[in-house]
Amino acid sequence: MIPDILSQGQYATVYNFLSLVIASQLFTAVFLLISLPRVLPRYRQAITVAIVVCGIAAYHYFRIFDSFKDAFISKAAGGAGDYSQAVGVSFNEGYRYVDWLLTVPLLLVELIAVLALARKVQSGLLMRLVPAAALMIALGYPGEISGDNGLRGLFGLLSTIPFAYILYVLFVQLSKSLNTQPVSVRKTIGRLRFLLLLSWGVYPIAYLLPLLNISGADAWVFKQVGYSVADIVAKAVYALIIFGIAKAKSYEDNAEFAASEAAHDDVASSRR
Repeated sequence: MIPDILSQGQYATVYNFLSLVIASQLFTAVFLLISLPRVLPRYRQAITVAIVVCGIAAYHYFRIFDSFKDAFISKAAGGAGDYSQAVGVSFNEGYRYVDWLLTVPLLLVELIAVLALARKVQSGLLMRLVPAAALMIALGYPGEISGDNGLRGLFGLLSTIPFAYILYVLFVQLSKSLNTQPVSVRKTIGRLRFLLLLSWGVYPIAYLLPLLNISGADAWVFKQVGYSVADIVAKAVYALIIFGIAKAKSYEDNAEFAASEAAHDDVASSRR
């Protein structure tokens, strides 16, 4: 699906979206690192995992960004013309799959960790979700790199099986644990599962483009933009919501901690 030529506008669109993802992931990680003391220790594991996820994503997007710049070059002065594929250089889509293989299981770890369930329940959920997430990504990669639509469809179907299992665990088995959560965060946690589903839904759509005979430069640019937006939502936005849940649960668990945080906010406001 990698096009031979990109217009200046198409090149700039991909360039700017890749840059946006780098900034989003990097500075979300910095914010969470600075804010880590603002939640109780029992919820810091979830925030630490979120920092790691955003850090991994930022690193891989740096690699994707460099690969994109190397793969497409313009012979016009100041890059004003079309961009064609450089001889002997190809855009490496594999960086995304390495990123997803690491981060998608960790996104599920974030969710389970912030719930702070009993150890046995937490371990049981992780033993189901983490292998299924890794298998989903691993099965999707052979189809992604294949030029054969039959193989692409086969591996797409195979990767859907662990995806469906993840949805079953999140929306059926995990629902039983939501009743143990504070009322103030119960709805947010429930909606967080839909955020994952919404953001993950972009990936199979982009994956299916060749099977729908949708190709060319516009389709490729659409795929890169879709992946970029989905990664921002599934990692940076998701992490900030996890932080909000951890903070709310910290306040529910410890009134003294909540009071000290409120005092901290009042001091910060007065200095403005």
